[in-house]
Amino acid sequence: MKKTPTRLADGRELVYYDLRDDAVRDAVDRRPLERTVTTSEIRRDALLGDSVAIASHRQGRTYLPPADECPLCPSREGRLSEIPDSSYDVVVFENRFPSLAGDFGRCEVVCFTSDHNASFADLTEEQARLVLDAWTDRTAELSHLPSVEQVFCFENRGREIGVTLGHPHGQIYAYPFITPRTALMLRSVAAHRNATGGENLFDAVLERELADERIVLEGEHWVAFVPYAAHWPYEVHLYPRRRVPDLLALDEAARTEFPKVYLELLARFDRIFDEQGGGENSVRETPTPYIAAWHQAPFGALAEFEGVSRDDFAVHLELFTIRRTSGKLKFLAGSESGMNVFINDVPPEAAAQRLREVASS
Repeated sequence: MKKTPTRLADGRELVYYDLRDDAVRDAVDRRPLERTVTTSEIRRDALLGDSVAIASHRQGRTYLPPADECPLCPSREGRLSEIPDSSYDVVVFENRFPSLAGDFGRCEVVCFTSDHNASFADLTEEQARLVLDAWTDRTAELSHLPSVEQVFCFENRGREIGVTLGHPHGQIYAYPFITPRTALMLRSVAAHRNATGGENLFDAVLERELADERIVLEGEHWVAFVPYAAHWPYEVHLYPRRRVPDLLALDEAARTEFPKVYLELLARFDRIFDEQGGGENSVRETPTPYIAAWHQAPFGALAEFEGVSRDDFAVHLELFTIRRTSGKLKFLAGSESGMNVFINDVPPEAAAQRLREVASS
């Protein structure tokens, strides 16, 4: 991997990640951009104990532009974009409309490929490995910022999820606090260790899932399963077999195998809702909208979690779709949005069986 950092016209950082060591990235951003002005602030909810990012400047962000005006495609003569060069492998840059900025963290955009019509599932294993390396590098870089306590790499895919740019891309949020979801995990880890005399909860969960019927696919270094208490209709957790706290700690064997396992998992997600039986009347309802979320240990202090350390956390990816059946979405209504109690219409065992079935489609 070759890494080439540069700056956009308004001062934002942009980094090219290339497969070839001889790639030259000297294109200049020729747009007449003024420096980005953000109004991000973090407000603490006194009753719930969580934080809300207030970012009114995001109201003006680009919304569903036509393909020939996509800001994530490479620049062409007569059409200048966020990427100054005429091609790229993977590129990461500071979001022009960030939810978090300055003392309140940082937001970055990760473009997986210059091909506007592709998706992550269309990448080669070599390209997917480059994305993993970019996620890892950005996690390392962002963790050193004084305002950052946690780094979150994720992909939103599909208009149903709320995606406003159709180009295949993800994002990275560098939070100035430990997120509520991670805090819940850490409290559970602490409670389980105290109750069992030192057992690690992530290890116990993985051991239980490996012995059950919800395994979707397995590799030598990775295992994917539908969790026992899945919140979403189709939800898969992807764990390395060896517990490590973050992407930086993955060994070379796990990093090498990841692309093959993850690309297969994404391919199966795109086949979940295909009608079975084949023939000229069969229907393919793709692509499947999804969220893919990396959970990593925070880099901030963990003193409030009863002695839990970063090494007690297990990096893993959670992949889920809000589509519950063909043509129907799972909406977060009263119980979910009002009380944070999920109601899942698809039994996790049935979801795992479906994901195994589509392996040979």
